[in-house]
Amino acid sequence: MKRLAASALVLTLAVLALPAAARGGSDDALALVPADAVSVGVIHVADLRSSPLAARVFSDTDKLTVDGDAAHFLAEARLNPKEDVDTVVAAGSPKAAGGSTGWGLVLFEGRFDAAALSTAIAGRGAVLKSTPAGDYYLLPDKGANAARHEQGAIAFASNHLVIAGNEASVVAALAHRSAGGTAFRSGAGLGRHLGRIDSGASAWALVDVSRLPAKDASARHAHVQAEGNGMDAAATLVSSMKSVSLLALQATAKGDALKLNATGLASDEETAGLMEDALRGVLAAWRLAAQEKSPETVSMIRKFTVSRDKATVSISGTLSGAAMRALAEKKHAHAD
Repeated sequence: MKRLAASALVLTLAVLALPAAARGGSDDALALVPADAVSVGVIHVADLRSSPLAARVFSDTDKLTVDGDAAHFLAEARLNPKEDVDTVVAAGSPKAAGGSTGWGLVLFEGRFDAAALSTAIAGRGAVLKSTPAGDYYLLPDKGANAARHEQGAIAFASNHLVIAGNEASVVAALAHRSAGGTAFRSGAGLGRHLGRIDSGASAWALVDVSRLPAKDASARHAHVQAEGNGMDAAATLVSSMKSVSLLALQATAKGDALKLNATGLASDEETAGLMEDALRGVLAAWRLAAQEKSPETVSMIRKFTVSRDKATVSISGTLSGAAMRALAEKKHAHAD
């Protein structure tokens, strides 16, 4: 009995010594996504950190180091976003007309100093709130439209997980974490489509288009600029997109290149066929337009492929590092 008790004590101490994320996945951000999410997006920052793409991904973060208060906050919180954040998960549901209120949730996995973050944010006016499942902070809202929307909130759940969003979603996430997570990973809601995402994707998103409010209908359709016959293909594509119920988007970093894939689930095979034909027409129009404006991108566009499996249509291809740099330079030139 003594040996058994001693073994049990050693095992208990060993478990307590493990990071929270290793103990039952309570700090697994994806496991906290509510089953009623209309959209879910994930960025595996750790996958991009060693990629040449990282410099572009973190360009906005670098600007914080020259912003006085932001730089002071990062220093006080002992936080380096480029090195300390491994994964970002964003989920949300828009407000339905005459129905439930919308919500938004962003979760960060990585290595954090929860105590330092708490002190830094409290020093900037955040108000500490408590729930049976954990504490969180209400963020000060000094904007002109402060009275029109719900205050933001943030919880430093552990040294491995930060939860941010509107107050109701943060409180719910803390409760889900305490209960062991939601049913999202096991197939609830959009979770049933996780199999459409490549396990090696650096970033991905799932969108339940059928549940987007009518006012957000424009988000269902890609705006395509084309000339000549390309206009017909673009119009057909936009029209067929009205029957898409799900969008699955993913990107995978391959050296300094980015492998892209977009998949749409149509209402029936006939609509999927129209989408397939329209996508091929749009690609052809892009190639023709590129021959005059950006001849160096023609070969890249030619490598994009369209495929269909019953009611599912996909387009995939790879943006080379050179192509992305050229696009970035053109964007920068237009901005100037």
